[in-house]
Amino acid sequence: MSKRLVLLMCVAVLGGGGFLAACGGDDDEGGTGAGGESTGATEGAKTIDVGAMDNAKGNVTICMGKDTGGDVTAAIKAFNAQKNGVTAKILEFSTSADEQRQQFVQRQEAKSGECDVFSADVIWTAEFASQKWLYDLTPYVDTRRDELIEATLETATFDGKVWGMPQQTDAGFLYFRTDQVQDKPTTWQQVYEDAKAKDGIVYQGAPYEGLTVNFLEMAYAAGGKVLSDDGKKSEINSAENVEALKLMADAVKDGTAARGVTTYMEEESRRYFESGRATYMRNWPYAYALGSKAAAVKGKFDVMPYPEFEGGTKAGILGGHNQVVSVFSKNPGGALKWISYITGEENQKNQFMNASQSPTLKAIYDDPEVQKKYAFATDLRDAISQAKSRPVSPLYPQVSQAIYENVHDALTGKVTPEKALETAQSEMDKALATF
Repeated sequence: MSKRLVLLMCVAVLGGGGFLAACGGDDDEGGTGAGGESTGATEGAKTIDVGAMDNAKGNVTICMGKDTGGDVTAAIKAFNAQKNGVTAKILEFSTSADEQRQQFVQRQEAKSGECDVFSADVIWTAEFASQKWLYDLTPYVDTRRDELIEATLETATFDGKVWGMPQQTDAGFLYFRTDQVQDKPTTWQQVYEDAKAKDGIVYQGAPYEGLTVNFLEMAYAAGGKVLSDDGKKSEINSAENVEALKLMADAVKDGTAARGVTTYMEEESRRYFESGRATYMRNWPYAYALGSKAAAVKGKFDVMPYPEFEGGTKAGILGGHNQVVSVFSKNPGGALKWISYITGEENQKNQFMNASQSPTLKAIYDDPEVQKKYAFATDLRDAISQAKSRPVSPLYPQVSQAIYENVHDALTGKVTPEKALETAQSEMDKALATF
């Protein structure tokens, strides 16, 4: 089977989570070319000319999902008001991550220059870069590397090159009831023990991308991996990953986890916690402001970065979007001007303050106005800094599907954790063997 056909198959199997926007392992985790490792998979790709930005003029089109918060539309209005020679406009796709991706893929396959810039989910880097659809932005990113939370660069890196400028990031929090929890737990095992003795825990356990994230947060902390260092084989069937899955599955079986957790996504989890029925919740930062308005938990909860897995470490999963430049753009210099603006400190602060879009720039989290509005700003920066990217592979959609379907089977008691990960490894290896 050809690489191209496999990638087209991936389009059909990607399960989207709207917020997942949120990690593979360290630099040696993930797929081919993860981290700083160069394999030659993208040899011949175009490299951006940073100097082209200086005198750039004309129009640029920003392609993305629905601007539901209006923050990008506001940024475009402010950018155009500068009258710097470049005029930006937005082209909105569906709210569905699958459909957004498909729209971009169709344009790139047709070599269309309609999208100069694309707001790309962090999990799409390897696929798009391996097809040589994106400019290598390493020369530009290198001029701003010190501004960024280092972990966010992992999401834009493939084959030793950086293919996008991190624009918006995310990492999960552990929410807890302050009227029930006096001492913050230091391990996941303590979280589950305390949850069992009180009102339990809720998270995203439905069979979709969100469950992949929830499982990997635990598995990576336990010391597990998903793929081999070269990205050619699965290593998900390990003692560490089994231990992590067993902790989750046992909690569903004994009622520690919310009764409907295996059907819950982000919103169902949030509403369950806000009803006062859980002591702990795993969710994204967006739920903080909403929970602060919920009568049952208002003034009775707080958040913390994830604890360690006993015998392991701490780990989170990065979400977010990167600004990438299409190789078919007729105005790459203008595209860089736009990227410099939307990822600049002023706009990132505006998007955080007005639309709760987590910044990728370190300095924003220390801003007095930001800290006054978001009591959790420092915790969020710490959570993002300790987080990791999901497996970096052109076949990520198939990898993720193998994870969430089999993990779900273990949570619902259809199979044992051992059998679930054995099957997941087999499915991943079959997919990886075709590439």
